[in-house]
Amino acid sequence: MVLYVIGLGLGDEKDVTIRGKELIESADHVFLEAYTSILGGVSQERMEEFYETKIRVADRGLVENEAEELIIRPAMGEGKVAFLVVGDPVCATTHTDLILRAKELGVKVEMVHNASIMGAAGACGLQLYNFGHTVSIPFFDEKWRPTSFYPKIKYNRQGGMHTLCLLDIKVKEPDFQAMMKGRTEFLPPRYMSVSRAAEQLSEAEEKHQEGAYDVGKTLCVGLARMGQPTQKMVAGTLEELAQQDLGDPLHSLIICGDLHDLEFDVVKEFLIEGSAYDVKNRTKIPETSSSAQQPPEEAED
Repeated sequence: MVLYVIGLGLGDEKDVTIRGKELIESADHVFLEAYTSILGGVSQERMEEFYETKIRVADRGLVENEAEELIIRPAMGEGKVAFLVVGDPVCATTHTDLILRAKELGVKVEMVHNASIMGAAGACGLQLYNFGHTVSIPFFDEKWRPTSFYPKIKYNRQGGMHTLCLLDIKVKEPDFQAMMKGRTEFLPPRYMSVSRAAEQLSEAEEKHQEGAYDVGKTLCVGLARMGQPTQKMVAGTLEELAQQDLGDPLHSLIICGDLHDLEFDVVKEFLIEGSAYDVKNRTKIPETSSSAQQPPEEAED
């Protein structure tokens, strides 16, 4: 009948819209997407109590490999399926893929929008229409240290635009050591912190050395738990943010482009005391080639 893709917002189970809550309560099947974000540490049991229905947690494997059978097909007949997403339904490509697959099978899809980090980032004072490409910062490991985000940040900064960096989370990742011993186990969840992201961004600049940003001078803003009562914002250079502990997840980070006086009047409230950020140095980085005018393509590292 219908697949409802419902945004839950950023705070807790009560951030859902009235319409969203009504649809959840009336649905025959309810799934909670649980690998692109988390909802303020709210437990499954607490959500089930508030929404007055049973909820099945949908991990990456279910959404990518079993969605047609478990989520889409029950919505093809007279059933109603609610797929719950932290933030807004259209802020992650995996949700768009699910919507496309459902429509291809003739399922009607309705979305209920809600607050997301894309809008909440403006709480630090940076104006949303001054943002360029959004990038993702993945966890580096010993063998895989991708920096495909770097040219996009450079392109944004050359245009004077801010860059919102979404930081990696690892949920229900398989423990390969246990698998080698014939056991199916999962590693504890990991959520990238602002300090870890600042370290990796510094490494990326050291690797490329194209001056996309200056780790000791460019202003950045660390965001934590946006939309929740404990949200926190800290501004400083990457070198300074690498030393900051913003507490519990989820975290995001903004690399600033040109700053309007009005923007800085708000951002300076969150500036680390004694920061090395040069208030007078608020201009975009110089263009190094004619190709700088073209948006960067996705790169394979």
